[in-house]
Amino acid sequence: MKPRIVVLTDIAPGDIEPDDMESMIRLMAHADLFEIEGLITSGGWNSGGGVYPVGWKDSLSRTIGAYEKDLPNLMKRSGQTGFMSLEDELVTQEIGYWPSADYMRSRAMLGSLELGRHKIGADNRSQGSDHIVALADEEDDRPIWILAWGGANTFAQAIWQVQQERTPEQVKEFLRKFRVYTITDQDVPWGERHSNYPFSSHYEMRRDLSEDLMFFWDESAWLSQNAIGSSNWKEYAEHIQGHGNLGSIYPNYKWGVEGDTPSYLHVLPNGLHDPSVPEMTGWGGYFRWGKGMDDATFCYTNHTGQVKDASQRYEEYFYPVIFNNFAARMDWAAKGEGNRNPIVEVNRSRGFEIINIDAEAGETIELDASASSDPDADALSFRWWMMPESGTFEGDVMILDHDTPNASVEIPSGASGNTIHVICEVNDDGIPSLTSYRRVAINVL
Repeated sequence: MKPRIVVLTDIAPGDIEPDDMESMIRLMAHADLFEIEGLITSGGWNSGGGVYPVGWKDSLSRTIGAYEKDLPNLMKRSGQTGFMSLEDELVTQEIGYWPSADYMRSRAMLGSLELGRHKIGADNRSQGSDHIVALADEEDDRPIWILAWGGANTFAQAIWQVQQERTPEQVKEFLRKFRVYTITDQDVPWGERHSNYPFSSHYEMRRDLSEDLMFFWDESAWLSQNAIGSSNWKEYAEHIQGHGNLGSIYPNYKWGVEGDTPSYLHVLPNGLHDPSVPEMTGWGGYFRWGKGMDDATFCYTNHTGQVKDASQRYEEYFYPVIFNNFAARMDWAAKGEGNRNPIVEVNRSRGFEIINIDAEAGETIELDASASSDPDADALSFRWWMMPESGTFEGDVMILDHDTPNASVEIPSGASGNTIHVICEVNDDGIPSLTSYRRVAINVL
């Protein structure tokens, strides 16, 4: 099943703030990997602390229109020849299914137009907040990821509505269905972003609801994406802009490139991690529980110390393969052909789930990825490596034959009671080269 996501975006015309539109275009090029449950326009930094201009929603409509024109080509990537009924699309979608433009339009709506927790209440109700409540009431065990590219005021409003109508236990049940990934804290005017944290509804959620609501506060991945993207802008100009109808509307950057993209890269299914486990670093950063930048509330964050350093290091490491993934998909949008990702199979297990193995200290674990394949018959290369930040063992781990399909992991004699995380990274030799992963979590008894 696809991961469920709701995007809260302060999308604007490219000449005002191109960042959200850039990220929305990339999201559309990966729409076969997500169940996009909501595209909700709402307030953020770019509205200058005022009311979000309703007309800016046209930028979202324009993006969906470009997606519609590119769909015949994008669908060739998975061999899709048609669409389910809209009614069926609204129920569930499998990975690899490209949703119709009508589905996208049905999920596009307005949310909270003004910033701040003081706006939460009966007068702040919106189609977006009602929709979030309705999503939570569906019979679906998958978590709903709230991805806040602007302020998360709309989600805070949804919580308030539930609090007015349901018992405390029902409220807890509601909260536990969600994961919130905020790109910094944009439910506050730009000029007060580092001085008036209590203004934001994010502050209240982190302060009062952290026991039941999994809250990710990113202050690292988005900055890395902005900076690295800006320094590599010529690659976007060459490989993204002008590729298909989506590429034709991809705007030039102003201050940074696609700062909101890490939010859904964190959720993207590629075998690298489980996004609900913050310590499992993925394409969207690395997180640990701790005090936020406000020095008052707690959540999963990455703004300081070793966590920030690790997050930035992995963002730099993954950036080239993340970009190649985007570029290949824009080839499909433009031409209806291109490269596709390798399929990784480890120890007869195919899919994206974490492979869990129990082992004894001093034991050697055999890992076999020789059954991995490539849909385009490209040649594959392999790299097995340890991700120490995700496990609990702090010593060195020997991985023999780490550059072959078959590797051996020597479990140190002093590793009892710890976990060791090993990544199988598989690259093809297509153009551009694409990468897929599988994570092996070894529990040392």
